[in-house]
Amino acid sequence: MAAKQKSLQDAFYEMLKDVYYAERQSVKALKKSAKAAENDELRQAFETHAEESADQVERLQQVFEIIGKSARAKTCEAMQGLTSEMEEDLEEFADSPASDAVLAACAQAIEHYEIARYGTLKTWAKQLGYADAAKLLDQTLQEEKKTDALLSEIAERINVEGDLSESDQAESETAKAGSKERGSGRGKAA
Repeated sequence: MAAKQKSLQDAFYEMLKDVYYAERQSVKALKKSAKAAENDELRQAFETHAEESADQVERLQQVFEIIGKSARAKTCEAMQGLTSEMEEDLEEFADSPASDAVLAACAQAIEHYEIARYGTLKTWAKQLGYADAAKLLDQTLQEEKKTDALLSEIAERINVEGDLSESDQAESETAKAGSKERGSGRGKAA
């Protein structure tokens, strides 16, 4: 007896399970990243997106309901790879000037994966006649794109800090301190 041929409906369900797993892992990764981030703006972006991602998990559960399937996760090898890479980078670059730049890059890799998956799921939901699911998936897609853009803005600023050598940073901090002292009128009189 021949196996049943797979359909777009099957592909949609399989990818939905994959993304459900990935999004739940993303929440954990974002919380860990927030704890590791030294830059306040980056930390806040991670904390905010962790909250958004928790809402996205709930939205995915609604999509499962719309298609009449139970919410089940399927191990997402891509997300496991991305989070594993993040763990390695966190360890390797901990306490270095580049640590936040590396964190932002890892987070963007996760965002780009999610953007690709949500874009596909939204398109397939429309094709399969799941208009309500497509709206939910699009809402998440827009949040992922917004987070990616925010991370890009933050990265532009922190990448400069991460590019400084330790001696450059010491000089920069000394210069900042000196200009603050002179600017406040509290500098030593000659």
